Amino acid sequence: MEISKTFQLESAHWLPNVAEGHKCRRMHGHSFRIDVVVDGPLDPEQGWVMDFADIGAAFAPLFDALDHRCLNEVDGLENPTSERLACWIWDRLKPNLAPLSRVVVHETCTSRCAYDGPA
Repeated sequence: MEISKTFQLESAHWLPNVAEGHKCRRMHGHSFRIDVVVDGPLDPEQGWVMDFADIGAAFAPLFDALDHRCLNEVDGLENPTSERLACWIWDRLKPNLAPLSRVVVHETCTSRCAYDGPA
């Protein structure tokens, strides 16, 4: 069974590797929405896959590192595309959240990427 918890981040960034004149080359901000998805069996005694509070606790340090920050200044996010942000979150979250199965980064209300871990 799959469950997810959504987090809202307000962050600024710019993409240093796009062409001069590209709108994303300029500093701008997003209201990122991050879905943290875990997968596992339904515990017959508890009646859940895991406590949503445990997902929140695992994500809390990442939230603090990303919310109201310039992502380019975060170590490992010098080129903070949504794809790289999803991988960055995965790499830091997976060791503390073993049943993590997907990280979805919604950059806008119509644009998102999903990362299911390394191939």
